Amino acid sequence: MAIVEVKVPQLSESVAEATLLQWKKKAGEAVAIDEILIEIETDKVVLEVPAPSAGVITEIVVADGGTVVSDQVIAKIDTEAAAGAVAAPAPAAAAVAPAAAAAAVAAPAATGGSKSDVAMPAAAKLMADNGLATGSVAGSGKDGRVTKGDVLAAVAGGAKPAVAAPVAAPVAASVAKPLPAVAAPVAQNLGDRPEQRVPMSRLRARIAERLLQSQSTNAILTTFNEVNMAPVMEMRKKFQEKFEKEHGVKLGFMSFFVKAAVHALKKYPILNASVDGNDILYHGYFDIGIAVGSPRGLVVPIIRNADQLTFAEIEKTIAMFGQKAKDGKLGLEELTGGTFSISNGGTFGSMLSTPIINPPQSAILGVHATKDRAVVENGQIVVRPMNYLAMSYDHRIIDGREAVLGLVAMKEALEDPARLLFDI
Repeated sequence: MAIVEVKVPQLSESVAEATLLQWKKKAGEAVAIDEILIEIETDKVVLEVPAPSAGVITEIVVADGGTVVSDQVIAKIDTEAAAGAVAAPAPAAAAVAPAAAAAAVAAPAATGGSKSDVAMPAAAKLMADNGLATGSVAGSGKDGRVTKGDVLAAVAGGAKPAVAAPVAAPVAASVAKPLPAVAAPVAQNLGDRPEQRVPMSRLRARIAERLLQSQSTNAILTTFNEVNMAPVMEMRKKFQEKFEKEHGVKLGFMSFFVKAAVHALKKYPILNASVDGNDILYHGYFDIGIAVGSPRGLVVPIIRNADQLTFAEIEKTIAMFGQKAKDGKLGLEELTGGTFSISNGGTFGSMLSTPIINPPQSAILGVHATKDRAVVENGQIVVRPMNYLAMSYDHRIIDGREAVLGLVAMKEALEDPARLLFDI
């Protein structure tokens, strides 16, 4: 027997722990080298864990929903075994305190229950949530123990809740179980007013934490302006076909917003700075975060050294980020850092919003939908494609003057794109 350990990939310094999602293989099943065994969710990205060698999984050390750290062993593979030759042991319950785990096992025995009545801590909690009595779910784990998968299958199969509270419920309630990244919704039968309780994913919980942190630590103020997008639209229309033919990517509006933002940040460096204790940290580079919606939540990948990139390079980078976000393939290095961010709610039809600063940055630009509006030019009412810009900033270090002038600089650059070519 030659055992190879499957370990958690090295996480970044800013990520202390991660959560296992769902195993794609079971103990006793054969795997090929580099076959994806499970995905691990951090508070920033989802990482895939491939099989380091071909063989048969002999043991799943940490079950679905378990909390893990860098280099932790989560499974074992026998490189010399044949499929089916290895008995499938029950997945170990993750991150359960030894005393609590012992209590969970001992409680049924004290009341005369057999081993087949014993539920793993996570399974016992899930049974309690669904009102299932001890012994009502058949166990497939070691010695007949009930696993979380057994309970989920029973719930899906329409298992009836018990009238009395199950014996295992009080014990399971005391077990500190990690929050699953992917959990079956717990439905409540309320007639024509149903509800579902679904735990937050690690990413969603992290988003909530950072947004609250931003509002509680920054003195957020938002300044607004409007921009006539006609010049950008005309330039885009004129060069779109040639641009796409030359560079293999469409010329979008976001590259103009990125260029206009960098243009303003160069003029007013405080907008590109951040607070570090009692110091102001001025950044001599321009790493622009682009807020992107993904199936797992909002992420902000970073365009590094945006001031040194061409329009085509910016568009290609944004397109790459969009696809990676959709596929859940963004890496930690692509989401770390950033000196200024842009959020484009206009893609969803937003007319106006007040974006929240992405810590530790000090300002963020909100872009919205471009709509034809009646405006006054030279005393005449005319129709122009207008976009409302909103820039939220940390008033602790950015005064209203710099914020307003910075947004005006962005407006002027967009209304006269030639300024971007000559940096004026």
